[in-house]
Amino acid sequence: MAVTATKMALIVGALGFISFMFGIFAETKKPASGTPIPGKGVVICKYPSSPTVVFGYLSTAFLVASTVVGYLSLFYPYKGRSVPQSALFKNSTFTVFFNISLFTAGLGVAFLLWPTIAEQLILSRNVHHNLETDCPTAKTGLLGGGAFVSLDSSLFWLVALMLAINAREDYLDDTQQEPINGAMEMAETPQRAYI
Repeated sequence: MAVTATKMALIVGALGFISFMFGIFAETKKPASGTPIPGKGVVICKYPSSPTVVFGYLSTAFLVASTVVGYLSLFYPYKGRSVPQSALFKNSTFTVFFNISLFTAGLGVAFLLWPTIAEQLILSRNVHHNLETDCPTAKTGLLGGGAFVSLDSSLFWLVALMLAINAREDYLDDTQQEPINGAMEMAETPQRAYI
C-alpha cells in the first residue's frame, strides 16, 4: 500500500485531534485544589484521584507524533520522486507556514508539559511546612490552551503539506519540461554531414 499525501494528512490530523482531546480531558479533570490535613508542624495536602498527569503526557506525546509525521510528510518522496528541500523553500508561503508549524508545535509542547510536570511535582510533594497553605494545583487554563495550540499546530502542518504538494508539482513540471525543450532545440538545429 503506497504512502500518499492524503494518508499522511489524515494521520497528522488524527494525531493532532487526539492530542487536543487528551489536553482538554487533562484540563477538565484537574482538581481545583487539595484538602489540607494539619499535622504536627506540617500540612499534608490530600488530592483527589485525577488522570490529569497521564492525560497531559499523552497529549504531549500525540502532539510530538503529529509534528514528526507532519515534518516527514513534507519531504517524503511520493510516487518515488523526491524533490530537493531547497526547491520547497523557494516558495515563501511554504517557508512561512513551515516556520509557523514548528513554532506552534514548540509552544504547544511547552503549554502542555509545564502544567503537567508542575502537577506531578505538586502531587508528589504534598507535605508543606507552611501551615497557611491552601493546597493549590498547577495553573488553570494552560493545559486547555496547550490543547488548542496542539490542534492549531496540526492544522498548520496540513497547510504546509498542501503548499509542499504545490511546490513539488511546480518543481517536477519544470524539470520535466527542460529536457523536452532541449530535445526540441536539438531537433530544429540542422545537422551537418561530415565526409
